[in-house]
Amino acid sequence: MNKLTTSLVALALVALVHVPSAADESKQPEREGASAKEEKAKPAWPDHVAALGLRCAYYKNGRIHVNVLGTPEGEPITKPPEKEWQDFKPSWSKTGDMLIFFRRVKNDPVVTKWKTAICVIKTDGTGFHQLSDGTHTDFNQTWTRDGTNTPVWNRHNDTETGFIVMASKVGNKPGQEVALTDAAYHNWVYTCLKDGRMLVMSVHPSQGWGYFLMTPKVGGGGRYERIDCAGMDKLGFLDRISLSPSEDKVCFEHQLGHKHNPMNRALFVADFDVKTRKMTNIKAFANEHRKPGWFAYPRWTKGAQRIVYHAHEKGGTSLRLYTLSDGTTVKASVDPKADYRYPHGEGMPK
Repeated sequence: MNKLTTSLVALALVALVHVPSAADESKQPEREGASAKEEKAKPAWPDHVAALGLRCAYYKNGRIHVNVLGTPEGEPITKPPEKEWQDFKPSWSKTGDMLIFFRRVKNDPVVTKWKTAICVIKTDGTGFHQLSDGTHTDFNQTWTRDGTNTPVWNRHNDTETGFIVMASKVGNKPGQEVALTDAAYHNWVYTCLKDGRMLVMSVHPSQGWGYFLMTPKVGGGGRYERIDCAGMDKLGFLDRISLSPSEDKVCFEHQLGHKHNPMNRALFVADFDVKTRKMTNIKAFANEHRKPGWFAYPRWTKGAQRIVYHAHEKGGTSLRLYTLSDGTTVKASVDPKADYRYPHGEGMPK
């Protein structure tokens, strides 16, 4: 791996797993930067959002909640045995009855030095079990859509620069997980397709850095097909990419430049053709003018008519709901002092 590629991977890794620090958040404006549509949109009353009946799973103050958007939360469905442990980034299975998330069991100022455990739990709070043992850095888990309901995630490679895509099965024990990519080069899985392929960012040994549809193979060596990102990858990083249930659209974060800066990203939605692997009709829907602010984790809600994401504001981070048909955005969380993050729609694997 040459020096240029190594530097690019290192920057990409920070961008992929970054969680803003207190110093980052102190730089946030009182009203985060927004697109013209957002500035004009009048916040809906919570009951108007609630009437949509959109269930989501999300992080609130370090715990996972399952709730209808626009309504007050009850008790979280996760309660770590240690007070300082936190549960992050739930992904809802296509079968609609399970969540997969990671539990941080050891904190560190350097995110890639966190120790985490990949966990599965039913949406009613029962059936909790770990798929990894908490001695690794395991991040940003999701489910396959090919009917196998396979949990997949990204594991930091402690001996090389980069991450490895891992997989296991519901009901498995830690230690039964397998690698789907070669440890010799970086791979990061974002989302999966019904045909079994996975959308990944990779530093491929022959094709170079970029975004690909990967046909997974235990141990690595699967097929990589490059995605045409309509030039967005040349302008900077695409991150937290999520494929719509019909697999004809994607939503994602985007930062200008390949030097890490998560605090002024814009959120985009685009058409996507899985056969030609091309993105087209790319449109910004949050922080279009890239003002300082933390806009992140766009995810599809049930029915795929709306995208939920989180946005920083004074006193905390709220959930927002964007409607594709009219371009409006409304607030979708009700506690103004809470820290809301990483929303995920019901039955919508990212």
